[in-house]
Amino acid sequence: MLAMHKLSVAAAGLAVCLSINMSVALAQDHSHSHDGSGSTQLTLNHGKKWATDENLRLSMIRIRDALEAELPAIHSGKASAKQYQALAKKVNDQISFMVQNCKLDRDADAMLHLVLAELIDGSDAMVHQGSGEAMHQGVEKIAHALENYGTYFDHPGWRGVK
Repeated sequence: MLAMHKLSVAAAGLAVCLSINMSVALAQDHSHSHDGSGSTQLTLNHGKKWATDENLRLSMIRIRDALEAELPAIHSGKASAKQYQALAKKVNDQISFMVQNCKLDRDADAMLHLVLAELIDGSDAMVHQGSGEAMHQGVEKIAHALENYGTYFDHPGWRGVK
């Protein structure tokens, strides 16, 4: 019985890792003809927020809602590694969805990649770092990515994490 439990825990961990690696690969592989500017800093579009599409907005809402659902346990210090891994999987699933369904123009897409990179970093920290502090920092990175999304992308009615 214990061996079966260990096997199922290992299989779940592997599934989360594969999901993360797939999201990273998809984000790196997701290419449009960028202008080559290589911008590594989020900026506005000539003073305006970048356009979004329905799929992007839906995914970002799902990430925010998934994070908010876990915040009481995280803030109280009662979130388990399994809860962090489940949250990371939800984030990665939405990243994959965004990447596969991208309909942004090339410049908005380039800016979105910066937000996606921060989401991926946060998700990776929740799964691969092991310590409670590192997992908590992963949550902070995701929350920060959501703030940046709201600051730089036009999402009517968007609200950040409560």
